[in-house]
Amino acid sequence: MKKQGVGRQELVVRRQQSTVYYLLTPIFFFFLSSCHAQKPVKPYYEDLSSFRPKVKWEQQKRDSAQKAVNQELIPAKHNINAKVDSILDSINRFNLTRKFVDGYTIQIYSGQKRDEALNVQKKLVEENSGYNANIQYQQPKFRVTVGRYFTRIEAQKDLLALKRLFSSASLVPERIMIK
Repeated sequence: MKKQGVGRQELVVRRQQSTVYYLLTPIFFFFLSSCHAQKPVKPYYEDLSSFRPKVKWEQQKRDSAQKAVNQELIPAKHNINAKVDSILDSINRFNLTRKFVDGYTIQIYSGQKRDEALNVQKKLVEENSGYNANIQYQQPKFRVTVGRYFTRIEAQKDLLALKRLFSSASLVPERIMIK
């Protein structure tokens, strides 16, 4: 008997829930459709020129006002040119003492065999690519590098061209000597 009572209670609760669902669903869609943005049929336009104040300028007042402005030259209170010049001079002196700049180069070979490094340099010259290859020995490796670039963007075009010839070509950070 208790099982049937519990089943009846569940059935009553489900009926109440379904009734609430069926009642609230149309109300929800009604509110949802009423929130739809309305587009105006024609653009709104209102002429407010009748409310603007009308001002008549006399030619004499305008001319005298312009003469007064032209005659009064206001001297600068804060002259920053001297300060800017001193800062620029100090930056220039610092740049004159610099011998190296951080930049990039393209490395097309790195290995322990000198003959292979020379062959890579020879292959680059034979291709008439217009690049100058530099061979450097940094113990225990020989490096063949091409170009001096200040930014990655400058080096990207040449790197793509050299990758066609040398698949191991890569962009390497390096200090570039300033001439």
